[in-house]
Amino acid sequence: MLVVGSTRQRRNVPDVRTFIGAGKVEELREALREAEADLVVFDDPLSPAQQRNLERGLDYGSSVEPRVRVIDRSQLILDIFAQRAQSIEGKLQVELAQLDYLLPRLTRHWTHLSRQRGGGVGTRGPGETQLEVDRRRVRERVAMLRRRLREVSRTRELHRRERADVPFPTVALVGYTNAGKSTLMRALTGAEVLIDDRLFATLDPTVRRIELPRNGTALLGDTVGFIHKLPHQLVEAFKSTLEEVRNADLLLHVVDASDPEREAHAAVVERVLAEIGITETPRILLCNKIDRLTPDERAGIARECERSGGIALSARTREGLDRVLAAIDGALEERSRELEFWIPFTRGEVLARLHREGRVLTRRDEESGTHVTARVNEKLAGQIRKSLEE
Repeated sequence: MLVVGSTRQRRNVPDVRTFIGAGKVEELREALREAEADLVVFDDPLSPAQQRNLERGLDYGSSVEPRVRVIDRSQLILDIFAQRAQSIEGKLQVELAQLDYLLPRLTRHWTHLSRQRGGGVGTRGPGETQLEVDRRRVRERVAMLRRRLREVSRTRELHRRERADVPFPTVALVGYTNAGKSTLMRALTGAEVLIDDRLFATLDPTVRRIELPRNGTALLGDTVGFIHKLPHQLVEAFKSTLEEVRNADLLLHVVDASDPEREAHAAVVERVLAEIGITETPRILLCNKIDRLTPDERAGIARECERSGGIALSARTREGLDRVLAAIDGALEERSRELEFWIPFTRGEVLARLHREGRVLTRRDEESGTHVTARVNEKLAGQIRKSLEE
């Protein structure tokens, strides 16, 4: 696809009929005619009526079918997601979001067919229009996708419960799309995850183990990047995937330090997190991609990031990774508790587990068992207590 031009407009409020107003429509139609362009992308969501009116108003041809196609920001993002989805769940989620978006817009595609027909043949009943048939088929497909997603979500929930039985704390990477989350995950875990310099390269959540200096093992998860004005259909469809973020003990908010819009992008991420109910989870700001900056810019970004309690780093060159691991270690340490346990000599495996997965501070052997003071996270504490009650 070749971009032949762009235009901006300042308005107090969007035009109800065409979003940009009659004068701008005429101006844009002439530009399309000169460039012989056939696609217009709006960087804002359009209503079905606005899309329909724009396609009519911008059409500079004489054929029955419109020469110019109009899509909005939501449809463009949905199309990109459709190209990126790899897993079964990701594909189901994207298709569901696309159909939810398409349903109120079906009239645009079938205006030449929405007339009554007498006898019903095949799937079309007596007096049923083509538009009604397609709406019914889309609704049936949506219902089927929701059923399949519920099944996939149940499987994901089982995996999530299995991970809950593992005593390790969970850390989730969040950030604006293309901030370098997958590169950071590979650098921290050594996992062979997809790294690509494009929007939404990672849609499906990935969870890997990470080894910390003092607190042993944690689980690190990477999922879809956020974006400004994320279509609500996608937020709704990806709720089950975003559960990985909601259930995390700690968030790593990755920001592209080389992006002039980094502050606005960081605000978008925080807004989306709030929309899905994540406000209390502690987080660490990571200013990534400092290898793209000049020495002066790097020093300024480092000061700016540290003022916010963050860390400047480069996941690509591994600069600053030791500080990131130490920060994760410290944040998880704050969420752990110092607890006392009485362990009978017959339960030696519990004592061994405390030494292996927690941090034993004191140990006192007595006649019938061992008195232990240890620093453990909530998951491990609950599992140790449950094991001792059995």
